[in-house]
Amino acid sequence: MDSDEFIRLVSRRAHVPEEQAGELTRATMLTLGERITGGEARHLAGVLPAEIAPPLIPPEDVAEKFGVDEFVRRVSERVDVSETVARRGVAAVFMTLGEAVPGAEFQDVMAQLPNEFQNI
Repeated sequence: MDSDEFIRLVSRRAHVPEEQAGELTRATMLTLGERITGGEARHLAGVLPAEIAPPLIPPEDVAEKFGVDEFVRRVSERVDVSETVARRGVAAVFMTLGEAVPGAEFQDVMAQLPNEFQNI
């Protein structure tokens, strides 16, 4: 899956224009990079389109501990959208990641997140 297709899918799933889907994707990747370990972020970045991966690479190798609500709040602030739109965007990005990333790699990422992320 290339980056254009990834953004189109996020746009359709989140019910937002493609430009906003790109912003939501970048903000979600940046926040995910804060939430998972640096090693896992680098592995995930290695299997994503080059245009989507850069925000994933965190400055720290240590994962911050926060739940879905904080994740959504950070994305909401970064994109300057409501938390409702941010939640739809995060869900769309995660769904698209599940399709774009080989199963084992995606499961490794999800294993680092609380179970509440399964139902976002």
